[in-house]
Amino acid sequence: MKLIVTLTRDESGVIVAECPAVPGCVSQGPTEAEALENIQEALVACLEARAASGMPLTVITREIEVPV
Repeated sequence: MKLIVTLTRDESGVIVAECPAVPGCVSQGPTEAEALENIQEALVACLEARAASGMPLTVITREIEVPV
């Protein structure tokens, strides 16, 4: 399964990784590589928990264009 993740740097310099398609699935790391590795592990756990609870694995996400 391929999922989009976002990476942002917080105020302390840590890279925060989130997956918009799996609400509440967040991880972090001191580098982008470690944050990506950590979010992969977190996603496996989140997807297993959602499946065990009978929840859909992901929520629908769409790309839209917004004029700026």
